This record gives sequence, C-alpha cells and structure tokens, in this order.
Amino acid sequence: MTLSPSDVWTRLLDQARTRLPDHTVDTWLAPLTAAEYADETLTLNAPDQFSVEWNEQRHTAVLESVAAVAVGHPIKIRLRVQTERLQRSQMDLFVPSPGQQQASFTPQRNSGAVVFSALNERYTFQTFVVGKSNDLAAAAAMAVAQAPGKTYNPLFFYGPTGLGKTHLMQAIAHEILLRAPQTRVTYITTEQFTNDVITSIGKGAMHDFRQRYRETDLFLVDDVHFIGGKNSTQEEFFHTFNALYEAGRQIVLTSDRPPSEIPKLEARLASRFAWGMVADVGQPDLEHRIAILRRKAEQDHLEQTIPDDVLHFIADHVRSNVRELEGSIIKLLAYASLKHRPISVELAREALRDKLRSNDDAVDRPVRQDGMARIQRTVAGEWGVTVEGLQSKTRTKTLTVPRQVAMFLAREILGMQLVEIGLAFGGRDHSTVIHSLDRVTETMGVDGEFRGRVERLRETLRLST
Repeated sequence: MTLSPSDVWTRLLDQARTRLPDHTVDTWLAPLTAAEYADETLTLNAPDQFSVEWNEQRHTAVLESVAAVAVGHPIKIRLRVQTERLQRSQMDLFVPSPGQQQASFTPQRNSGAVVFSALNERYTFQTFVVGKSNDLAAAAAMAVAQAPGKTYNPLFFYGPTGLGKTHLMQAIAHEILLRAPQTRVTYITTEQFTNDVITSIGKGAMHDFRQRYRETDLFLVDDVHFIGGKNSTQEEFFHTFNALYEAGRQIVLTSDRPPSEIPKLEARLASRFAWGMVADVGQPDLEHRIAILRRKAEQDHLEQTIPDDVLHFIADHVRSNVRELEGSIIKLLAYASLKHRPISVELAREALRDKLRSNDDAVDRPVRQDGMARIQRTVAGEWGVTVEGLQSKTRTKTLTVPRQVAMFLAREILGMQLVEIGLAFGGRDHSTVIHSLDRVTETMGVDGEFRGRVERLRETLRLST
C-alpha cells in the first residue's frame, strides 16, 4: 500500500505522542503540514523559520526514531517554511483556525494590474482587536473599505512600531478585494518604491514606472516617513499621489509620526498627506492587551494550552506593543516545550524574566524621575533657560534646541521610553520625541561645536549618575 504524505505524517504524529508531552506535540508538531513524501523522505511545511529551526533542533530526531514503528521502515524528515508565509512582515508562529483563511495575494500582473506585494491573510478586520488606543483608526479604516476613494482620502495612520498600522492597512485591502475582486491593489514599502524609482531611472523606463503606479485602484504605502530627504523619490511620489487622488483612487499611508513631523519631507507632500484623515494608533491599555491575547489564543487554538491567568500576567507585564505580546507567547511556548512543563504563571515568570525586568519599572521610576530632573536642570543651565521653559508648550528656538537636547540625553543616559520622555516635557506625544532625537543626532553629525557641547553635558551627567 502506498501512503500519501498526509498518511505518513498522521502516523508519525500518533507515535510522537508516545514520546513527547501532548502540549509539545500540539504546540510545535501539529501546526506542521505534510508537503511531499518521496525517496523515504517526508517534507513538512512549517509556519516560519523559527518553527523550522526549533523543530530541527528538538523534534526531528524523535520523529525519525519512531518512523520504523509508524510506517514500517526508517524515513528522513525535512522541514521548510511554507512558501506563502515567506512574505510575512513579522514573526508569526500561529496557525489560522479553520474557516479563517483569507486569500493570499502574491505578486502578479493581470489585466494591466499593478504588481503588488503579498498581503498577510491574517490581517483582516475580523482579527483586529479594537480598543481605546485605536478605535478612531479602526473606524476610519472600515469607512474607507466601505467607500474607497470617497471617504478619508488619503488615510494616514501613525504611531510606534508593532501596534497594528500595517494590519489595518491590509485589512482595508482584504475587505475591498472581497467586495470587488478585480480591484487593482498596490501594497509596497517606501523602500520598495524608492528602489523602483532608482531602477527605472537607470533603465530609462520611467514611463513604464509611472504607468504601473498610476493605474492602480488602491495604493498602500508602509513606512512613508522614510521618504524624507530622498528628492527624486519625493518628486515621483508627489506626481503619483496627485494622479491617483485626482482620479478618485484610494491612498493609505503609514508612518511612525504625523506628516508635519517627518524630517526633510517637502511641504507640498506633508500638506497632501493630511488632506484626508490622520489617525493615531497608540499603545494598548491593560484591558486592550488582555483582549488581544484572548483573541490570539482563540484564533490559534491555544485556549487549553495557555490558561487565562497566564494571559492576564503577560498583559500586565508586557506593555510596549502588540508584536512584543505575540513574541512573549512564542517564547513561553518554546520554554514550556523545552522544560516539558505545562504553562502556568510561575513558568511564565521564568520564561519572560528578561521582559519583566525591562517592563516592571515601579521600583526604578523614582530613580528615573530624579535623573530626568537633573538632566533638565543641567541642560537649562547650559542654555540659560528655565526648567519650566523646557516643560512648556512654547516652541521658540531658544527653548526648542535645549528641550531636544534634554530629550536626547534622557533617552541615552536613562533609557527612558518615548512616552515617559514626552510626559516629562509638557505631555508631548512620542512622535515629537522621535523628531527631537532625530534632530539632535542630525545636528551633531554636521555641527562640531554643537556635538562637543552635547558630549560634555553627557559626560557630566553620567559622572553624576
């Protein structure tokens, strides 16, 4: 009898359960799928490279050792990343639940459509968890998906990395494609657009370049802040934007800061980026983080594997972004498999001890507050202004420069989070802090006197810390 790849894999899994704990099999082996079986070698597809490496190190030998019992003769195991997952923008170990699969759109050229990058089938409105920090952005995204090119055009999302901007952008594309499958979609990063400009200029193919981009129906651009300072790219982006906007085509952009604070961005582009809706995507609060983890557990059949009290524990201690929440789950699953122990709060405390140290700052907060006060006093004295002036909303140059330097030193010396720094300077948001850090770094690179001044302050403050 000839066994299919799925038959062989089913038999191996059954035997693996006699050698490995159920939670290890369910977490690491069950998500693998049989791809090929030839020459006594079984090829398995894995969700990502992390899964490939982990299973090769920990479980391949076990699977090969039980093969003789499972199928009657030795076989070799080969692991590879599932092809459609290679384009994913972040580590994603989890397996979509039955019925949750969305179409995966890969680069292609059909009926004159623009070539576009792969969309992540998990980035849909159904899998996006709405909370106080992103409700405006989510509502705007849904409105755009219902009426592309008519409501909020362009739609501009901004906020720190890992909070769901790309998820919302791609959710718009999925929803529109479900309603109108013939929609021509372009999803790119600013880096890809820049590279395409450079290549087209080199080949003398700018006519083809412009035709490709200006005939799309939905234009999605990630990390548009990287366009700052790239003159040729900004010129082409400006004309592409105008052509699409005037044709009523929908434009969606993401950035780590609002349009007005993107360094070296031409004023004409900054104003156009703000024509429609500019929506902030902020950090989730505790309840939102718990909801995100619960949704993730439901999606990926982890409800029985990860108890609810563990999800609460992770949400309470991992506060920076959604990507780090997912990373914590992955690390916990790996740690539990390595230790052959069921997942509990105590195990989570062991597995995530490095994250707990960096996030649980209750003890260190007074120390950082004292350090911030010292930095503000020192910088204010150096520039001949007051601490109150640094903390005020005033934006004159006499205050803006020392304020930016104080933010820079707080980040370097105290390692404070962007939000904390912003709060210490009159409640400014993270994007303003990012702009300040970039500005100081840039000025230090071209102004030796300014660089020496900042470095002297940094040395003085470190000696007094």
